[in-house]
Parts: sequence; C-alpha cells; structure tokens
Amino acid sequence: MKIRKPQPQAATSLDRAPRDDESHRMRTYLLTMGVRTLCLVLMVVVVPYGWYTFLFAIGAVVLPYIAVVVANAAQSTQVAHAQVPELPALPAAPTHPQPTTPGVIRISESPTTDGPEHDERDDRA
Repeated sequence: MKIRKPQPQAATSLDRAPRDDESHRMRTYLLTMGVRTLCLVLMVVVVPYGWYTFLFAIGAVVLPYIAVVVANAAQSTQVAHAQVPELPALPAAPTHPQPTTPGVIRISESPTTDGPEHDERDDRA
C-alpha cells in the first residue's frame, strides 16, 4: 500500500473562515428582517390602501422564512480536490564557458643540492 503525502493547499481554494461565514449570514439575516419590518410599517402607514398594501403584506409574511433559510445555509465552496500552489518559475542557471585549461594546479618538487646533509658548520671549517 502506497502512502501519499498530503499536498499543501492553496489559500485561494480554502473555505471561508467560520467566523467570517457567521458574520456574513448574520448581516444577511438582519438586512432581510429590516426589510420585513419596513414592509410591516408601510403596510399600516401608507393610505389609501391598494394593491401595494398586499405587496407589503406578502413581504412581511414571506421574508421571515427567507431570512431564516438564508441564515441557516452556510456558505460552502468545497473544492473537490486540493489545488497545489504553483511555484514561480525559476530563471535558468547562467551557462559559463568551460575553461580550456584544467583548473587543477599541480606542484612537484625537484631534488635540490642543498639538502639536510649540507650544514653551515661544514662551510666554516
């Protein structure tokens, strides 16, 4: 059985943070309920009553249901597979011409006549 290492996931493919999702749903709910309250007030205040009164009444009755359904539906943008972040392309390595001479320096010793046998005391005698 081959064990696969988990690939890192790109930040753009992650779901919305739970705190941000809750905040968004709460704002949507409060906005919808504000429109519902406005419909209730307009239904009573606008005189003479007419076809628009029924429109306000329908808004006042239907909007609470819509607000609750929208508030309970969590924003889910689930990705079927994790997207691997793409790394930027690295520039090609510069090519240097190969030297024509070898880069190794060889040192060799040649035998000398001034070896350890030669002593300065011998010169003074």
